[in-house]
Amino acid sequence: MNASTRIAVVTGAGSGIGRSVALTLAEAGWSVAVAGRRAEALEETASLAGGNVLCVPTDVTSPPDVTTLFATVCQHFGRVDLLFNNAGVSGPRGVGFEDLSYEDWRTVVDVNLTGAFLCAQAAFRVMKDQSPKGGRIINNGSISAHVPRPNSAPYTATKHAMTGLTKSLSLDGRPHAIACGQIDIGNAATEMTQRMQSGILQANGEVVVEPVMDAADVARTVLHMAELPLAANVQFATVMATAMPYIGRG
Repeated sequence: MNASTRIAVVTGAGSGIGRSVALTLAEAGWSVAVAGRRAEALEETASLAGGNVLCVPTDVTSPPDVTTLFATVCQHFGRVDLLFNNAGVSGPRGVGFEDLSYEDWRTVVDVNLTGAFLCAQAAFRVMKDQSPKGGRIINNGSISAHVPRPNSAPYTATKHAMTGLTKSLSLDGRPHAIACGQIDIGNAATEMTQRMQSGILQANGEVVVEPVMDAADVARTVLHMAELPLAANVQFATVMATAMPYIGRG
């Protein structure tokens, strides 16, 4: 990929994996647009990154916000070469399936799935029509795209759906030089996973402390996926803390 056209959009970039990926891309010479709901957090990401970073406060569940995000990026940078579709929420904790509220279900679905769809569609439209055309979309799946944790129906359902979205985008993007892959992450050390270091409910009812890995390890994997030529694609990658209780379940 030509270094002069390496323009990335990272959603959920105000913290955690999104921030780590934005910093890694910027360090590698990419121009990066960071998106998220919290303007102050985005500004902090930009200040840590240095380089050519554009902050665009965005609610990914809002079609007008997403339209504005990609219009702003195109106006500022001229094109989009990469979307890291990362924004997400985990949903309520410790709530049994029978006690889930409709509002909690909708919140997780709206952010994790509808938000990913809106951003992918906007990126797809830009990538299809720009010159030279094409680009790459990397969706943040999860280990939960494969197996659930207890009491995680909304999150798990959206992450399984993300896999279907990834496959559809891969197929529909072929005629337009748009590649799509998915990174499934297990136990990266972020705000969302702090509870794993104090103990998290297992399928057998036990509460167990789980190992975590540095989010920078995830970011390096995203960078590798992003910098492949468009003729090559990492369709699915699983990056996880080596000793987390995933392999060997059952």
